[in-house]
Amino acid sequence: MAGNSKRRGAIKRTPKGNPTSGSGGRVRRGLEGKGPTPKATDRPGHKSYRTAATEASKASTRPRRTTGAGRDDSEWVAGRNAVVEALRGKVPVQTLYVAEHAERDERLREVFAFAAEHGTGILEVSTSELDRMTAGAVHQGVAARVPAYEYAHPDDLLAAADDAGQPALVVALDGVTDPRNLGAVVRSAAGFGAHGVVVPERRSAGMSAGAWKSSAGAAARLPVARATNLARQLASYQDAGLMVAGLAADGEMALGELEIAADPIVLVVGSEGAGMSRLVREACDTTVTIPMVSTLESLNAGVAAGVALYEIARRRGHS
Repeated sequence: MAGNSKRRGAIKRTPKGNPTSGSGGRVRRGLEGKGPTPKATDRPGHKSYRTAATEASKASTRPRRTTGAGRDDSEWVAGRNAVVEALRGKVPVQTLYVAEHAERDERLREVFAFAAEHGTGILEVSTSELDRMTAGAVHQGVAARVPAYEYAHPDDLLAAADDAGQPALVVALDGVTDPRNLGAVVRSAAGFGAHGVVVPERRSAGMSAGAWKSSAGAAARLPVARATNLARQLASYQDAGLMVAGLAADGEMALGELEIAADPIVLVVGSEGAGMSRLVREACDTTVTIPMVSTLESLNAGVAAGVALYEIARRRGHS
């Protein structure tokens, strides 16, 4: 019967009389040009598009650590105890991340309570995403992102002393690489009336989350500056009228004999093992030692700075 042939290529008529095969009429618009083909990276269904999107996502969330101005120095604090301690230590957490279906315990409840009280954002992400963001750290379902620390300029510390109407007291660290020691020095400096702390840009601890935690919040009150070259910065301070005294085991005088303590002064503290570098020691006007009962004992940078700053504060008449 015409129109109902089963031979190959025959056209079947529908009740409305429209053909169901062929390219004319019904599908003519499908043959019209659609313009130039987009690039592979611009087509959502293409592998190149998905790869580019994944790389962009990684770049936006990858922990970055830098030391120069204008660059991101954000880092991650991972693990329940670490995050809770950071929050208790007043580390300026930017965002909290919690893995989906993370088991609730007292530490996690404390994290939620802190976020609610301080308005800190919490984002729930998959465990695999949290693994990626923290570079595989043992996060136990909780992590915190800490923003970049804004370092002061070394001259800002002198300006702070002028604003307070006090003789400048600056602490400079040479070769101190433990962030906990840096945090302890910042805490002592704030407690004993110093106007700031200076650290070198290289081969030195920076104001990481560990340093923030050790400072017990003092880092939010006391400026920390970075110097490109510490020896040159000390010379600059000397040109501004400050004396430079370095702590050394074989110092020229005992700490209690430091008559210039009440004057504008820079106290230089070296590492526990190597002490001050040669160039920094040569830049000092004098060196002082902390008398010890046993010559075999030594103090780490945080403790030594605290002892010396107490003596300077005592001589300045600080209560």
